Amino acid sequence: MNKTVVITGATGVLGNLVAKTFAERGENIVLLDRNQEKLDSLTADLNLPSNRIHTQVIDLLDAQALHDSAEAVHSKFGNVHALIHLVGGWVGGKTIPESSRDDLESMLNQHVWTTFHLFRSFARHIASSGWGRVIIISKPETVNPSAKSAVYTAAKSAQESLALTLAEEYKDNGLTANIIHVKAIDVKGDGKGTSPSEIVSAMLYLFSEEADKVTGMRIPLYK
Repeated sequence: MNKTVVITGATGVLGNLVAKTFAERGENIVLLDRNQEKLDSLTADLNLPSNRIHTQVIDLLDAQALHDSAEAVHSKFGNVHALIHLVGGWVGGKTIPESSRDDLESMLNQHVWTTFHLFRSFARHIASSGWGRVIIISKPETVNPSAKSAVYTAAKSAQESLALTLAEEYKDNGLTANIIHVKAIDVKGDGKGTSPSEIVSAMLYLFSEEADKVTGMRIPLYK
């Protein structure tokens, strides 16, 4: 049976590879993004039949829009099996006194509020399928904070708490929730960081039946 995989931030370098990899596996693909042009381009590249893909331009900060989107996805495919959340930027290079309220608010919006709305909208649908995977990408600074990274680290730590709590709340429903830790994503292919292909390989393991008991984990994918 085809599984239905929801991907946010799919028009980025990592997101493109994630979408293409799971599409090639035969899964149904749901793409949620803010950029219509990039979304149309990725959809054309995937070249999937309409019954295997659902795309939507959406603001992940809009709770009602996300709720409606989740209902539409569930109605179309009959189930939702996975959520791979790849949205979120970085603000840093400032001490705490140098950081602004806007800096913190931006990070909370990108990492915490988007994740909160996504989990509220999709978690019950994923759990009801009897087999579920939730994956976010984060950085090891949440465990060992570095200087001049306070607003980013605070937001990512809160995001991780949401994921780890979700793992506990649905551990008896076949849903796993995990965090992949990278220091940087090597989008340029210069060897500085973790490559998108390495990250996708970790995701494929988490999707395997052998990973059924792997949940609530921070998985280090860096040297």
